[in-house]
Amino acid sequence: METAIRKETSIKKTKERVVRRKDSWQLYLMLLPAVVLTIIFVYVPMGGIVMAFQEYKPYQGILGSNWVGLDQFKFLFEYPDSVQVIWNTLRIAILKLVFGFFSTLTFALLLNEVRKKFFRSTIQTFVFLPHFLSWVVLGGIFIDLLNPDTGLVNQLLKALGAEPIFFLGDNNWFLATVVSTEVWKEFGYGSIIFLAALAGINPALYEAAQLDGAGRWKQTLHVTIPSIIPTITVVLTLSLGQLLNAGFDQIFNLYNMLVYEKGDIIDTFVYRIGLIDGNYSFATAVGLFKSVVATILIVTGYRIAYIVSGHKIF
Repeated sequence: METAIRKETSIKKTKERVVRRKDSWQLYLMLLPAVVLTIIFVYVPMGGIVMAFQEYKPYQGILGSNWVGLDQFKFLFEYPDSVQVIWNTLRIAILKLVFGFFSTLTFALLLNEVRKKFFRSTIQTFVFLPHFLSWVVLGGIFIDLLNPDTGLVNQLLKALGAEPIFFLGDNNWFLATVVSTEVWKEFGYGSIIFLAALAGINPALYEAAQLDGAGRWKQTLHVTIPSIIPTITVVLTLSLGQLLNAGFDQIFNLYNMLVYEKGDIIDTFVYRIGLIDGNYSFATAVGLFKSVVATILIVTGYRIAYIVSGHKIF
């Protein structure tokens, strides 16, 4: 009897799913162009990964180029600049992650305390705007502002009696300049996720905390932050996949030969080796290495986050 009921229930659910799909054909049709574009520009180019295992020659093509196995990867770790480039990438990415995360979270918590809607909306508008400016535009602006001779920043330093600083030409200052400008550009827009999580906190928790005599600081420590820990876990876990992505657009528009020692990252290295020098196989091997490591970091971070906090992302 129970088996028959379960079978009948399963048949009804299957019919309901079929009906829903028939009724939603317009939505699938609307989604079709995005799926086609994703297949063409994301999945089809992945076939080029085979170049990482070849001595690729453009005139021979992928099918005609010689196979060299893992030679390109061996050359990656034997290349004199590879270790420095990987270290530069990790250092810049980790600093961006740390300072970016804490500035984003702090801003979201502070903005959440603002009660006047007009004032809050105005602040959000101003801090969100830099995100929508490309690094091509911002790169030119920062190059002018930080110019050691005519830049506004150095003019102010001179007025205060300090020596001018070559922010974009000094290895000791370039790292701090890159990290601070990235944080300035993205902290406002990045706070959207945390603001959405803060908006979903049950107001009854704050009321209960107030009855217990908790002030705003205590409420933040014992109600607000614990309530958004799942969101924090997701953000940090997904950010681990970016540890080998230090921001090509920004670095490419700000760096120069004077700061290769501290500013050259994997993406700019691949650009020079692959597109400028024409070593496509080596550049593909470096890119594949970066993608594999990023995947391992995401999976590892997910497992660590689940073990430590008990929160699952999926």
